[in-house]
Amino acid sequence: MKKIILMLMLCAPMTMFAQKFGKVNTQTIMNTLPDVAKANGELEALRKQKENEMKGMQDELTRKGEEYEKTKSTMNATKQKETEAELQTLYQKIQQAYQDAQKEISEKSNELMEPIITKVRNAINAVGKAGGYTYIFEEGQAVYTGETVKDVTAEVQAKIGK
Repeated sequence: MKKIILMLMLCAPMTMFAQKFGKVNTQTIMNTLPDVAKANGELEALRKQKENEMKGMQDELTRKGEEYEKTKSTMNATKQKETEAELQTLYQKIQQAYQDAQKEISEKSNELMEPIITKVRNAINAVGKAGGYTYIFEEGQAVYTGETVKDVTAEVQAKIGK
């Protein structure tokens, strides 16, 4: 019994050395993918479109607010309240439109980036399996990286390129 325990204790460190670790910098990979540049271009176009829409609405509110201030003294109380209510409604529409635009941009970003992220993950998995790695860590996440950890970023990039 003691011999078995002794043998297990001696073999345990050997299994630790048999593990293979890698690191990958997904940011580097993402920056080199043409799909990411295309997605970023589409998102920027959508952002500009939404900014222009918001600016148009904001300009309309400003114009109506200035018009109200100029004619306020000649309006009766009922007309003043109606105009103030219109301005308030327009302001609320602008706020809602801003929230809707943010949501639309976020959803579009997720829609465009999800297949790219899946592609990168699949390539990392393929490199991990092909290289017999126990773990592949994101570069910058580990507190310590020993000399036996291999950077597999280039291998993942090559796998995506195929």
